[in-house]
This record gives sequence, structure tokens and C-alpha cells, in this order.
Amino acid sequence: MADNPPRATHALEIKKITTRDIADILKAGFDDFRAAARYCLFFGGIYAIGGWLLILLLFHFDMPYLVYPLAVGFALIAPFIAGGFYFISHQLEEKQPLNWAKTFAVVRSMFERDLGWMALVTGFSLFIWLDIAAFLTFSFFGFKLFTLPELIHEIMTTSRGLIFLLVGNTAGVLISFVVFSYSAVSFPLLYHRDIDFITALITSVKLVIKNPLPMALWCATIAVLIAVSLLTGLLALFVVLPVLGHATWHLYRKAIGPTTL
Repeated sequence: MADNPPRATHALEIKKITTRDIADILKAGFDDFRAAARYCLFFGGIYAIGGWLLILLLFHFDMPYLVYPLAVGFALIAPFIAGGFYFISHQLEEKQPLNWAKTFAVVRSMFERDLGWMALVTGFSLFIWLDIAAFLTFSFFGFKLFTLPELIHEIMTTSRGLIFLLVGNTAGVLISFVVFSYSAVSFPLLYHRDIDFITALITSVKLVIKNPLPMALWCATIAVLIAVSLLTGLLALFVVLPVLGHATWHLYRKAIGPTTL
């Protein structure tokens, strides 16, 4: 949480941004990653390991059909788990020194005030997505217990499997875009300013509505980078998550005024 964050006593200014700004925030995010690489790799590694543990639990409980939805759904909670990176970017922006004690203190405080409510909203969205994924799997394939190779073979080589893939991914895209709309900048807003989570949520949605093309590009960029992480067995999260977290901070600073706060 930001030190003594300023209380927002007026309407938040939502600025116009361009597709060029998306490239700029990605570059700024990568620059922050390089400037604080040991912090970024540490926290990125924690989340990657957490993802591996969750996937192992799914195999343990004979639910391999939820591995892909869970991996994809990781993007739904990424804005919250990237909270530590907002603090790091803020410190770098203010040219303040970084130290482990203060960084851990900020991460521990993430559930204070309305930031915790936003975390609850995004976490609930993840559970809804997993429920939908399970419902679709049972609807198409019944309650037969497939191993993961068997399920992949069934999906990729049968007509019902291909239809399932189309329907499931369409549902996932729709849910992801809804979550993206209300969480695009709401978490850095709540970290940095003393506002309620409803205001942060609405501000994020208004930003997406006001800047449809740049925000669609940002959403697609996140999706591509998460896909790369999946293809590397979540190893790329060591770098991808910090860069996205830092870039989200810079998106917030560029898109929500006044920038002097």
C-alpha cells in the first residue's frame, strides 16, 4: 500500500491513450524489471511455483480437465498478485531505495482497505470460470474420468471435442474481457489512492470504454504473454508477470490523472 495515499476528493480524470502508449508502457515495465531484477524474479518465481502446486493438486484430485482452465484463469488474478510490482515501480518512479522489509510489508498489506474487496471480486471470477469449465466438460464428455493425454486426444480428434474447444475458449475470452475491463487499472488505483473499490472498478471500465482500441491491444498483449508462459510450463512467469505488473502501473500513471499524485 502506498505510504499515506492521497484521498481522492474529486472525479478521477480518464485520459485518452494511443496504441503507441501500449508499446511505451511495456518498455517501461521491462526497464523496471531490469532495474529491480532480483525482486522481480523472486516474486515472479513465487507465483510460478504456486501455479505448479495448484496444477499438481488438480492431478492429485483427478481433475486434469481443470488444468488448462486454471492456467488460462491465472490471468484473471494476475492484477492482484502483481501488487508488489506496483510498489516497486512506484519506488523507482520516486527514486526511492528498495529494501526487502518494506517490500514484504506492502505485499502483506494488500488485503487492507478496499484492495482486499477487489481481490475477492477477481478471485470469485476465477472460481466462476472454473465452474463453467467443469460444467462444459461434463456436458460434452459426461462424468468419465479421463487422463490428461486421453482428454487431449478426445478434444483434438473428435467433432464434439473441437466444438467443446470452440465453446470453451469463447466463454473464456468473454469472461476474461469482462474481468480485464474492471481490473485493468483498479488495483494500482487502490494501491496508490484512498478510494473505494467500486470507484476503482468503474474507473477501469470507463478507461476501457474511452480507449477501446488501445485497451483491446493491451488485453491481447496480456493474453499472448500468458500463452507464452503456458507453453513454457509457467517458467516464463518469472519474467512475464513482473513486466506485466510494472507495465500496468505505468498504464495507470499514463491514463488516470492527475499524474502528480
